[in-house]
Amino acid sequence: MKLPIKDRAAAGRELARALRAYAGRDDVVVLALPRGGVPVAYEIARQLDADLDVLIVRKLGAPGQRELAVGAIASGGVRVLNEDIVAALGLSGADIDALARDEMRELERRGRLYRGDRPHAAIEGRTVILVDDGIATGATIRAGISALRKMKPARIVVAVGVAPADTVRTLERDADEVACLATPEPFWAVGRWYGVFDQVGDEEVKDTLSAAWKQRRGAAE
Repeated sequence: MKLPIKDRAAAGRELARALRAYAGRDDVVVLALPRGGVPVAYEIARQLDADLDVLIVRKLGAPGQRELAVGAIASGGVRVLNEDIVAALGLSGADIDALARDEMRELERRGRLYRGDRPHAAIEGRTVILVDDGIATGATIRAGISALRKMKPARIVVAVGVAPADTVRTLERDADEVACLATPEPFWAVGRWYGVFDQVGDEEVKDTLSAAWKQRRGAAE
């Protein structure tokens, strides 16, 4: 795909074309990694006529270097660590536990904010398309995959806009299928490969999920 990608919505439409084999199936659910994955996932779900929900995963940032991913946690008590980074920083188990406690509070807050009183989408026995705008180390999305495996889906498909080639290869071992629009090298950062990469706020996530839910409910009536 020609870079930069116009914006997250364009990435979603292009990924939907790559995933058209899943269109119109009632056993498919699209799960976004908030926040940046939500506009991408919305377009995928709309094009494929599928349910949309979020899978909330929180990165564990290194002390004093929050952008450096030590690992990630997800709903269900799942924790994935970048062991090389943990060892290089000399972090103890207690250090990791402290980071995880802080992020768990945020994970729970977002779940209440984004969904309100709506139930989680059904996962067991379904094909899950797990979506993000892009990935770097892959720690966050690997935590998401681990969490999903506990929910017993039939198949996990990862769909992302951009990612390093080596990260895609790693994800191909964890997921059943990976769709990625571009694997530029050197990678630098996800936002580098989008023409528009505005910050996605909590209200946008909440409103997008609400709109998708209403559309699906209206279609079913």
